[in-house]
Amino acid sequence: MTSETRDGTPMQGSHIRETSSSFGITPEQYMLPAAQQIRMLGPDGQLIPEEAQGTSPGHEYPIPEDDALLAAYEALVVGRRVNDQNYALVRQGRLAVYPSSHGQEACQVGAALALGTGDWMFPTYRDTVATITRGVDPLEVMVSFRGDWHCGYDPLHYKISAMSTPLTTQLLHAVGVAHAAKLRGEDTVVLAMCGDGATSEGDFHEALNFAAVFEVPVVFFVQNNGYAISVPLSAQTAAPSLAHKAIGYGMAGEQVDGNDMVAVLATLRRAVDLARKNSMPLLLEAITYRMQAHTNADDDSRYRESEEVEQWKQRDPLLRMRTFLTERGVLDSDAETRISGKAEEVAAALRLAMTTEPEMDPLEIFDHVYAAPTAQLREQRATLADELERSQEG
Repeated sequence: MTSETRDGTPMQGSHIRETSSSFGITPEQYMLPAAQQIRMLGPDGQLIPEEAQGTSPGHEYPIPEDDALLAAYEALVVGRRVNDQNYALVRQGRLAVYPSSHGQEACQVGAALALGTGDWMFPTYRDTVATITRGVDPLEVMVSFRGDWHCGYDPLHYKISAMSTPLTTQLLHAVGVAHAAKLRGEDTVVLAMCGDGATSEGDFHEALNFAAVFEVPVVFFVQNNGYAISVPLSAQTAAPSLAHKAIGYGMAGEQVDGNDMVAVLATLRRAVDLARKNSMPLLLEAITYRMQAHTNADDDSRYRESEEVEQWKQRDPLLRMRTFLTERGVLDSDAETRISGKAEEVAAALRLAMTTEPEMDPLEIFDHVYAAPTAQLREQRATLADELERSQEG
């Protein structure tokens, strides 16, 4: 069967279908990314004319509804406050570590809001804001960074996997969940999140290749913040963009301005819709920037100049969105006050929870190793319980 690429040249493919989505286009019809990244808002928060947004005929992205944009802005404000509060808690010694996503919040908010209630999200260790925006209590997210638990929330309840610290392993799990859902006939799309450094891992190749071959509905969402800890993108790939990697696997790829909340939400919505309607994977690369260090253990001055950071401050996703919504008449002073108040409430709750010493039960380490404890685990638990009891008696 023959289809065409976005420039009209023939493209061969054994699995190309004629199905269409509500957007009226299949992934194969725009296999190569657009010539420039999709952008709807300029750095000044002004709406860019359609002809300059980076789309081509038949690939326009509609602006999301005003209520959706206002909800996204609220999540941006809350996410920024959470990031900065947690960074302060690290400096106070209340958290062991925190990988801030200050500056990347638009990507994370868009990831959470583009999904349906039955869809799954597979986040990385830096995707705290995405996890919170999806509905998880911030306190349940932060226990892992304090060292209480590996995961403080129920992944099955929220349909969010444990935030993954091992690089790229979550992509394989994401593809597995999508494949299983397809075999069961479920209407499920999986969003698999990773960073630019993850694209150099073998697991990245295996996940994308399996997803494409078995045609499973996964959206691979790459947050390209320029650095894999201290390694710049130029040392990761020679490809024109990370979005271009998609075509090698037989899937569509697109690149978006990751600091443009409007464009991020629009492109992610479309990617999720295409994955759902066509049961096909897609790759979306978001160009963004990590404003703070990799974690509190990192000295980012060793590998990037302060001038570079200052330049990216001019592209702040929160400020761009605030300007856009204010001039659009969607955001007024009352709404701004309400949203700021909510963000402060979340920050205050985090401070209180993280400055309160948790009550630890050493026996909990045996409770969640297996669904049903083995005889060896039961024996070990009984031994520890006996030792603890004797120590209290002494």
